[in-house]
Amino acid sequence: QVKLVESGGGYVQPGGSLGLSCAASGSIYSINIMGWYRQAPGKQRELVASITSGDNVKYADSVKGRFTIGRNNAKNTVYLQMNSLKPEDTAVYYCNADKVETSPWWYEYDYWGQGTQVTVSS
Repeated sequence: QVKLVESGGGYVQPGGSLGLSCAASGSIYSINIMGWYRQAPGKQRELVASITSGDNVKYADSVKGRFTIGRNNAKNTVYLQMNSLKPEDTAVYYCNADKVETSPWWYEYDYWGQGTQVTVSS
């Protein structure tokens, strides 16, 4: 079993910055893709950013140039640095780990953290 634990959410004024982190624990040999999703009230969950084990990154258009994703493969941790935050960034942010090798050549898919609230407001 794999567990993801997020930290770092909170309240910030527009234009401010916040950093999120997510640590995966359990029986893990490797994690192919780690990412951050968010869900605002009344909206569908959407991809914010993702990063592969080879450091290929993908960002939602709405956060390009403001958010930076990174990971530490040795620690099974993914980070999200959020700068120039806007009220529309307000959401619950979820960590995701996909294609997790939990034993040699055995893969499990789509693990989620419990979510952390990010509120951007003046």
